[in-house]
Amino acid sequence: MTRSAFITALCSDGPAPDRAEKLNLYGWLIGSWQMEASTFTPDGTKHTGRGEIHFAWALEGRALQDVWILPGVFHGTTLRIYDPGIDAWHILWSDPLRQFYARQIGRARGHDIVQEGTDTSGAQIRWTFTDITPNSFRWLGERSDDGGRTYWLQAEFLATRIST
Repeated sequence: MTRSAFITALCSDGPAPDRAEKLNLYGWLIGSWQMEASTFTPDGTKHTGRGEIHFAWALEGRALQDVWILPGVFHGTTLRIYDPGIDAWHILWSDPLRQFYARQIGRARGHDIVQEGTDTSGAQIRWTFTDITPNSFRWLGERSDDGGRTYWLQAEFLATRIST
């Protein structure tokens, strides 16, 4: 299979008509974004950088796939699949650069989108899209080391749309 055949098989022009309304939860992200990134270590040390994010419809419009790139830190992809049976999204993150993988369930919570789950170590993680506008969002990555009683901030990304 050629690269273009693969891209044609993976990518879609839009959401699947049978669930288009539900797909709007993440559908507004379709396009390319730049981000200002801050990451934090458990002791609070802050590191900053600039990166990019790209979102596209995938799998006959029944999913979204994205690529998040923060040079030298991570280069990963998320597959977001809406599940009508639970009225929520299965979120599968894979970062082969750092060998970090996570599975979450995503839902709207007020004006935010909150994804909750665990990483491969079993730690609870919560990733939130907040301060959402058509052309910007704030993304928070939090982790709990005490079974979900408290969370600490691992990452904050401020994203600005560069194309649709």
